[in-house]
Amino acid sequence: QVQLVESGGGLVQAGGSLRLSCAASGRALSTYTMGWFRQAPGKGRVFVAAIRWSDSITYQADTVKGRFTISRDNAKNTVYLQMNSLKPEDTAVYYCAAGLTFGSSRISGYDYWGQGTQVTVSS
Repeated sequence: QVQLVESGGGLVQAGGSLRLSCAASGRALSTYTMGWFRQAPGKGRVFVAAIRWSDSITYQADTVKGRFTISRDNAKNTVYLQMNSLKPEDTAVYYCAAGLTFGSSRISGYDYWGQGTQVTVSS
């Protein structure tokens, strides 16, 4: 069982930055891949980025490459999503997730989810 709590969302102007945090607790965290997904109003939940806890190998959606960076802090059991050059189309609820399948960008590849944090980018 893994528990995930996101924080760091808010309102920012286009071109600005935010850093989301995902505090994780539970057993055997090092065996998980941690992912970020987002869900815009009226749309489905889509993959943003992921990191393998054991060795920090990462992968990202093409829509955020060069702007978003995922990282983790072992000592704090926390995963971060640094978001730069934000655009209005980045507005969404951002969810942290944990799963045992490395390389998955599908919702089904993740077993545990946080409650989400709202990010709003104004133009």
